[in-house]
Amino acid sequence: MDLAFVQSGLLERFLDSDVISAAEVDAMLKRRGVLDGTPVLLDEETMMPVPTLCEYGRYLSTALLDETTLKDYGRVIGRLNNYLVKLESDVLSAVETDLVSYRSHRTQWQEKPIGGSAWGKESFVLDDLYGFLVDRGFLSHRPARVAARGRNALAPRVRSSMDIRHLTFDQYRYLRDVGFGGQLPDAQVDLHFRGWSPLRNRAGSDMALGSGMRWREWSTVLLPEIGLWPGMPGGAAEFTVQACAKYGKARPIYVPEDAVGSADLFCLLERPDIVRRAARTLERKARDLFVVGKVDVAGGRVRGVQDGVVREYQMSAMPAKLRRIAVHEGEFGLEALSLFVCRGGLMPGADAWKGYRHRAWVRMNALADETTPLLPVRRWRWHDLRHTYALRLLTYLENVMDGEEPNLQARRRRHRSYLTGHIRHNPLLIVSRRLGHASPETTYQYLQYTDDLINEFESAFACWVGDDEATYAEIATHALSAADEGRR
Repeated sequence: MDLAFVQSGLLERFLDSDVISAAEVDAMLKRRGVLDGTPVLLDEETMMPVPTLCEYGRYLSTALLDETTLKDYGRVIGRLNNYLVKLESDVLSAVETDLVSYRSHRTQWQEKPIGGSAWGKESFVLDDLYGFLVDRGFLSHRPARVAARGRNALAPRVRSSMDIRHLTFDQYRYLRDVGFGGQLPDAQVDLHFRGWSPLRNRAGSDMALGSGMRWREWSTVLLPEIGLWPGMPGGAAEFTVQACAKYGKARPIYVPEDAVGSADLFCLLERPDIVRRAARTLERKARDLFVVGKVDVAGGRVRGVQDGVVREYQMSAMPAKLRRIAVHEGEFGLEALSLFVCRGGLMPGADAWKGYRHRAWVRMNALADETTPLLPVRRWRWHDLRHTYALRLLTYLENVMDGEEPNLQARRRRHRSYLTGHIRHNPLLIVSRRLGHASPETTYQYLQYTDDLINEFESAFACWVGDDEATYAEIATHALSAADEGRR
């Protein structure tokens, strides 16, 4: 089977048919609720859609999943089918042993096996697919038997917890100033630095750390949202994320003044040159862009022309795909409405931001010396800054609540508080709300990183292990003497 995805934006450019026009196909997709990114599986010989699997694609589309998720689901099904073809089987005729073999291939045998977390997501998709096929009557039963507690042959063997990795103050400053900013470890300017837009990348890291937003949230922020818009007072910014938030769950975001100042510095020194160079390119692409003519800062709305039609959107409800093509008339012509821009004049995508941090990691390791803070073994991620925000805020709030009282007394005082006060002032619940976690249970996993385990061990087991009066040399000598006496 071949895998394709619905892309309505390509209809006018590539559809060449006397039977039906691009506008009619686009209208049909909208009427049937088929979203961009919906997977379409085609028979390799006839190039016709496979009805049962395409029906599953439509089912995913009606679930209002975003484009990236729809494509990920399609790729999972495509990978499974490609493997099953080698076993002279396919998705619809697979048996339990085929699926067990596929699981082993993905987690053990292939050149680069995936981990338990990645397989957990993939097994969820396959379980959902076969559940759909049984519910719709395409299959009489699932190929994998359901065992105790609902587990089956596809379920991951190990339930992994969150991979929480955070940075110390020195590690973060080294990342930001040396990795991104073009400095040397001694804080001097590196005259050989040839990085592109260091202020933009520094601003991105400050935004991620200062607000605790996920990558999709801070990288898609618009100029009016962050307060860098004509007529706005500046300083700290508050706005709502919704369409770019995980699961579309709306929550308020607070960006401190220092992080906004970092973004403002990028807008003053680097952004104008990028915008000026890309203005002519954006003018040529104007018909494919959302050209904003009016920004209602107080109401949080924008109004402009998209596909020849005047449209109005609530900024918080604008998905990343729409934000990426939103432009307005600036000093040099059309320029992106988003804060962060790349050489093409529009918002950088996931691969671009990944490349920025990869190059920063290489630079950090290349310049490391005796003054460099300890770098992690694994390459850092943008999400590590969100974890750092969560841990620092949680630790700070706990210290504020404890005050000068001993820990035991402070904990008793907290536990005696009323339920309303507990909900409003509990550090864990505050951080959970700030991060936008669906459940405080997710935030609980941060608790294990707020304790000083080394010092706690030293205090609890002082004098239990080792011998203060005997050195390792003395112990070794005593052991050898005992051995010699035994031989005599």
